[in-house]
Amino acid sequence: MSKKTLNDLAKTIRSKNAGTDKITFDIIFREKEQYDLVCKSEVLTKETIAELYHIPLERVTDFVQFDPAYAIKFTIRRNKPSGSPGDGDIFGSQQYAPLLDVEVPV
Repeated sequence: MSKKTLNDLAKTIRSKNAGTDKITFDIIFREKEQYDLVCKSEVLTKETIAELYHIPLERVTDFVQFDPAYAIKFTIRRNKPSGSPGDGDIFGSQQYAPLLDVEVPV
C-alpha cells in the first residue's frame, strides 16, 4: 500500500498559543477527499498525538474533526507556561513539525 505524508495532503498545518498553558494545532485540507482519507485512516487520534509528541494522553485536552472546514484540530497542555524560563517557543508556533511526516495510507 502506498503512503503520502500529512504535509502532502494538507493545505495548512500550524500550531499556536491557546492561552498561556496550551498550544492548539490546526490541520486544514483543501478538499473533502483528503480530509476524509486522513480521518478514516485514524493516523491522527488523541492516542496517536500523545505518542507522536511523547506526552501522556491526559495532556491532549481536545481533539476535533471539524467536517464543515475539512479541518482536524487538537490542543495540548504545555509543560510550562508560555514565556516562562526555559520555554523554547513562546508563541507555540514551531510545534507542528512532527505532524509533517505522519504517513497516511492512500
